Amino acid sequence: MKILLVHNAYTQPGGEEVVFEQERKLLERAGHQVSLYVRNNRDADQCSGLSRIRLAKQTVWSSGSKLDVANLLQDRQPDLVHIHNTFMMISPSIYWACKEAGVPVVQTLHNFRLYCPGINFYRENRLCEDCVQHSLWRAVRHGCYRQSHSASAVVASMLALHRRWHTWTNAIDCYIALTQFARQKFIIAGLPANKIVVKPNFVDPDPGIGDGDRQYAIFVGRLSPEKGIETLISAWKALPVSIPLHIIGEGPYRTSLEEANCGSAMKLYGRVSHEETLAAIKGAQFLILPSQCYENCPLSIIEAFACGTPVLCSRLGAMQEIVADGRTGLHFAPGDPIDLALKAHWAWSHFDELAAMGRRARDEYKSRYAAAENYSMLMDIYGYVVDKAELRSQIGWARAHPSRFSE
Repeated sequence: MKILLVHNAYTQPGGEEVVFEQERKLLERAGHQVSLYVRNNRDADQCSGLSRIRLAKQTVWSSGSKLDVANLLQDRQPDLVHIHNTFMMISPSIYWACKEAGVPVVQTLHNFRLYCPGINFYRENRLCEDCVQHSLWRAVRHGCYRQSHSASAVVASMLALHRRWHTWTNAIDCYIALTQFARQKFIIAGLPANKIVVKPNFVDPDPGIGDGDRQYAIFVGRLSPEKGIETLISAWKALPVSIPLHIIGEGPYRTSLEEANCGSAMKLYGRVSHEETLAAIKGAQFLILPSQCYENCPLSIIEAFACGTPVLCSRLGAMQEIVADGRTGLHFAPGDPIDLALKAHWAWSHFDELAAMGRRARDEYKSRYAAAENYSMLMDIYGYVVDKAELRSQIGWARAHPSRFSE
């Protein structure tokens, strides 16, 4: 199969970049002809003055990207286009290049940006779905994107115009949601249910189960409010015993963590390589995910499962869907440091029970989040989309040549 993969990388690489690269390698390893169209938001950082105005227009509609993709479609003749992200350098204009060329489009929904300019239904330290329940312009009023009213207006304009042009419903053949929770959120927001399938993220290559002493807990992620960092700090201060906590990541709350006064219990490592992160997860007794926003399909959970490390997570959104309470980890009330402290203390003092959870987490990884299983799911999706496009083409041809069927 010939596939064009499209991705707009963020200034700071994150989980989406990891997933994009994993799927690219997976497809190439399986023998598919893979072409790439990739842009990077680092290019936007160099813009100023009039260039910023042009960038705002380009975010809504980039004629250059549309032409680039149209030329690639003509040159490479792919069977389908799989798009991961178009924000902000590529723009949704490329969906129409694919539509005009008759090439089906698969779009992975890595986040909730189609209905939330702030990306994750989170505002001012609370869940917020105002842009679904009311209007996108709520995000402009509150400056939800980068805490900027003007930047939020650009994102809201892009979303509103493409709703009016029916881009999201008519120019995309299939959406991949990462969890059932996310699928339901998108259906409620307005995407057609018959176009949304579920395929989770995966971890490849298999890192293998950890064989260390598991002498600490671990947090991996951005150090920001929506990730529940304040809850984590308060919980560690409330613990009746000292539990070593390794923290991997960067963000605005790093200073708060450094000043948390938790003695030697907390160790901050900043941003480290993916290989170092996996090695650290292997050595942990459990991973903590105290997010207070709707996580989509956190790679940190899947990586923990792959390493045989159980997960303590907020009882919220997709996290409670992925982590089975009492089987592959434990749930605690989101934003409740006392509940987190109680669950962490229990987990720390029940090593054998946690080890059993880790083994079940590893089994869950092998059955659902490993490369082979994910590849099978992806091929089912691709096959369905291509077959549907071919059938639509045949029906269109038959309608255009009715005399062929009346002879």
